Amino acid sequence: MSAIIQCRGVEKIYAQGAMEVRALQGIDLAVESGDFATLGGPSGSGKTTLLSMIGGLDRPTAGEVTVAGESVANMEKNRLADLRLHKVGFVFQSYSLIPVLSAVENVEFILRLLNVPRQEREARARDALREVGLEGLETRRPAQLSGGQQQRVAVARALAPKPAIVLADEPTANLDSKNAEELIALMGRLNVASGTTFLIATHDSRVIAHSRRQIEMTDGRITADARRNAPVAA
Repeated sequence: MSAIIQCRGVEKIYAQGAMEVRALQGIDLAVESGDFATLGGPSGSGKTTLLSMIGGLDRPTAGEVTVAGESVANMEKNRLADLRLHKVGFVFQSYSLIPVLSAVENVEFILRLLNVPRQEREARARDALREVGLEGLETRRPAQLSGGQQQRVAVARALAPKPAIVLADEPTANLDSKNAEELIALMGRLNVASGTTFLIATHDSRVIAHSRRQIEMTDGRITADARRNAPVAA
């Protein structure tokens, strides 16, 4: 496998008044295509900041970030938006669903941005919801769904455009144990079935236990990086 995500010497410094906060310090990281990896570590260790650099949501102070063969650190905004739209899916702990849209409409939304024809995008959205176990709930709005179901809609939305990479930031933070286990097993199965690369920032030991690669961060640095051969999906 080849590296689909490459970070070389990545640093991020934030100014807080007269102080500087070094959120990332000399990060070197390569994530292979088709991998299922977690970024572990306590709050403030730099996990979310690193995901933001990889997803092009923020820019590094120094260093290089390459995603799917393209350097994103100095990429123009329009090209960056295009890269995120076509190649990178996001799953956030807050779900980030549109309240007035149904589950299928939420999943369709990103396909609309990609100019997918109406019939095709509805079919793909329904297929994505079926893959995450929400068949029959397509017309429900977020307020009519449980937290676990809303997070599954968010996963379906991320996967519907068939991205090469899914970046997930604390996806189980708002879920109970049962829903958390089910969500991680689901993402593991989808990873195996589609070959989509998953990189998940988390401090949840249940999530880390399911990953094939466990990367640990402390104070903006990678302090451990281990690979295991156990299957991701239960």
